[in-house]
Amino acid sequence: MSCTATIGKKLFIITVMLDIFNYSFMVRAFAAGLVIGTIAPLIGTFLVARRFSLIADTLGHVSLAGIALGLLLHVNPIITAMMASILIALVVDKIRQNKIVSGESALAMLLSGGLALAIVLVGLARGFNVDLFSYLFGSITTIRSEDLMIILPVGIAVAITILVFYKQLLYISFDEDGARVSGVNVNALNMMLMILTAITVSLSIRIIGSLLIGALLVIPVTSASQISRNFKQSIILSIIFSLVSVTIGLFISFYANLPAGGTVVLISLVIFIFSYLFRILKLA
Repeated sequence: MSCTATIGKKLFIITVMLDIFNYSFMVRAFAAGLVIGTIAPLIGTFLVARRFSLIADTLGHVSLAGIALGLLLHVNPIITAMMASILIALVVDKIRQNKIVSGESALAMLLSGGLALAIVLVGLARGFNVDLFSYLFGSITTIRSEDLMIILPVGIAVAITILVFYKQLLYISFDEDGARVSGVNVNALNMMLMILTAITVSLSIRIIGSLLIGALLVIPVTSASQISRNFKQSIILSIIFSLVSVTIGLFISFYANLPAGGTVVLISLVIFIFSYLFRILKLA
């Protein structure tokens, strides 16, 4: 009898948890989350390897300005955010190539400039509305079908592009000068990586938020690096950690009525702590 009651209780809990998929906005959130949870660490692995992870935060702030512009002009904010991010990503790459200023200085200036522009555009829009607030910290209820029609195909295209150019990107990540001498078009690959990063950041804002997007590109990658044995394994583990963070984060944010972005990032941090402890215990 006790065993039957236990099984019944477990089935009830599972039924309640799966009830989340009866809501269309949650189905859209999970669909977008799975795409983002895959491409963010996929891009982030190359950014971390090149010590260029700050670009994600910079583009996140620039995307916020693009979003504010989209809301002001009544255009889909994801499109304007993507255009703004790609433009600044190309500017950053040009600055880095010409060595006008150091890469970190350029990112810091553009980060502040992007946020300042967003504030001005919000002022022009006469106020800080709820819709814009959701872009700052992510909101699972704001993902529309139109957004999903952009996120899914573009996200898949980003993943395919990374897989096709995997060897070349790996080469320039660890030996850019050697790749250049070998005849690899380093400048084109750098530009492509920047554009893919900009697109990934723009697509992720609905779930994670512009202020937290950098965390999803970096934390799962850092967690994976604690226990991975090679670069390819690091990519696989970072994607797994990212998907787990997004899935658990969406469940918790729905049932606890919490911001999705913050919840996902906190789950990512918990995973990092466990991976770090695992590494320490393994070395002990």
